[in-house]
Amino acid sequence: LYAEKYRPQLHFSAPQNWLNDPNGLVWNDGVFHLFYQHNPTGNDWGNMHWGHATSKNLVDWEHRPLALLAEPWGLGYMFSGCAVVDHDNTSGLGQGGKLPMVALYTSCDVAGIQEQSVAYSVDNGETWSQYAANPVIPNPGLRDFRDPKVIWHEATGEWVLTLAADDHVELYRSSNLLEWTKVCRFAKPYGSHQGVWECPDLFPMTGPDGEMKWVLIVSVSAEHSKRDESIQYFV
Repeated sequence: LYAEKYRPQLHFSAPQNWLNDPNGLVWNDGVFHLFYQHNPTGNDWGNMHWGHATSKNLVDWEHRPLALLAEPWGLGYMFSGCAVVDHDNTSGLGQGGKLPMVALYTSCDVAGIQEQSVAYSVDNGETWSQYAANPVIPNPGLRDFRDPKVIWHEATGEWVLTLAADDHVELYRSSNLLEWTKVCRFAKPYGSHQGVWECPDLFPMTGPDGEMKWVLIVSVSAEHSKRDESIQYFV
């Protein structure tokens, strides 16, 4: 594919058709995995699956089979999310001594109901299975409820999940990636609320003075939003 005349040589591109949000960027057993929102049947947004590619250097990518397939009359479409390697098998999804790679993503059914679900792989991302008890976080009655991002919090020995919910962010915690408890919400009066919040990320950063702080990044999606309101961060 990379010999094609108009194929980007540095920026990743799908073999064909639509792609958007990168999902589940993760490293495991010497291989970088990139998952992404992908419509395998058209060049516009819709019919969302998770595409998959792997690399050993983050520059040269090998296209892999689709990871998560849309289930229009089941879980629904595979919206954005993340992936983690469950090194301690806290989820119990590992099999035969093989540690699971776990994807947490938003499943959106044909009625537009967005919930958070789990899929997992025990062969380093080659094949994926849906968790039998999906969804793991049901919709609480919100139209926009999506884009989970999960990190391991070493200090408490728990997973922390950041989730966009309408025009605010909610945080959840879990010991096993499968059972989640909401612990707080970050909302008005902080930040811009001119549109739906999307694609949050939460991570620690150490400043020049050596002090560690937590940073929350979130997108603001509005049809007529100003450019400087499209991404916001909080410390």
